Amino acid sequence: MAKKIVKKIKIIASGGAAVLTPAMGQVLGPAGINIGEFVKKFNEASKEMRGDMVPAEISVYEDRSYDFVLKTPPASSLILKALGKEKGSGKPNTAKIGTITKAQVREIAQKKLPDLNTTDVDVAMKIVEGSARSMGVDVK
Repeated sequence: MAKKIVKKIKIIASGGAAVLTPAMGQVLGPAGINIGEFVKKFNEASKEMRGDMVPAEISVYEDRSYDFVLKTPPASSLILKALGKEKGSGKPNTAKIGTITKAQVREIAQKKLPDLNTTDVDVAMKIVEGSARSMGVDVK
């Protein structure tokens, strides 16, 4: 018989370089997860994504065991990485922070495709373009 899921937790940590932080402890501790063991497993699983912020969805079972699924980095962080910027514009409609090309948008869309609600790259590109516009980034 399958184990019963007691809790689902979502976290975002640095890929391949996650460290124990008080915030992570506050989220994982009450769920009964060994935090040091989780950080070690997370870093091992996300070592190919080093340098990106990697979301993870953790399923905690009634016997306090757990498993987790890694997601693709957020579109906003991939856009900022392509631009070489730290953060988006505070006033996206008036103050632009940069421009990305359609080729860069396609690359980001293909990377995000497994976690989007579409299987079409062109539709995924429109989703990424919308994220870019809301951050104050022009798409050329």
